[in-house]
Amino acid sequence: MSNADQKRGKVTFDFRGCRVLVTGASRGIGAHLARGFAHAGADLILTARDAVALEPLAQEARAQGVTVDCLSLDQRDVNAVRAGLSDIGRIDVLVNNAGVEDVRPSLEVDEALWDKILDTNLKGAFFVAQAAAAQMRTQGGGAIINLASLTSFVGVPTATPYGASKSGILGITRALAAEWADLGVRVNAIAPGYFRTEMTNVFYEDEAWVETMLERIPMGRLGNLDDLVGAVLFLASDASAYVTGQCLTIDGGILAKI
Repeated sequence: MSNADQKRGKVTFDFRGCRVLVTGASRGIGAHLARGFAHAGADLILTARDAVALEPLAQEARAQGVTVDCLSLDQRDVNAVRAGLSDIGRIDVLVNNAGVEDVRPSLEVDEALWDKILDTNLKGAFFVAQAAAAQMRTQGGGAIINLASLTSFVGVPTATPYGASKSGILGITRALAAEWADLGVRVNAIAPGYFRTEMTNVFYEDEAWVETMLERIPMGRLGNLDDLVGAVLFLASDASAYVTGQCLTIDGGILAKI
């Protein structure tokens, strides 16, 4: 397909007038998705454990003419989640992104590591979704996009707690989609493949690892964070009005390859 053909087929989304909550937005995937929504005209509510870390992104988004609210939030603390999100007003879209990882052989995983990962990635994500859905119910609906992972589908050595948390994300995505459909709340997920972020940078510094991954990816390249934006905008928009309970893998074809 030529560049001209690609431009003719380009899909754009307009989120002007929508308020989008992005958790874990100070860096990585969360920050990039927040930028994508800002480019599409959405007003943002950004959270991170350190709200100060959100300011560079907030200033960048405000320069595009959108409003941005920043909130310090450690989603491992359920009471803090409930208090922090109880009075922020309208939420049209939740991007449930905040998460942590710590690669460690399973025989060396201790309770503290298990609790850190599961409390952040799964328990915290559920209670953020619960708080957002409570607000969405009062306004007639909304869209929730959870961040799953390839580890939601396959086992990855040294990532057992992370895989357990992301398998759980797939479970709650389906359960909440079924339960909250009559509230007008759609719940979907994306499962990114291999994307370079601050959290995954350690892998990308290993050239042998990169070569191995490239051999496994049918499309022959690692993911670019821009590859995630269109999928999330689609799931947040009326273009996916009849889509709920789904997980879209964005992996260059890894899971499709035997």
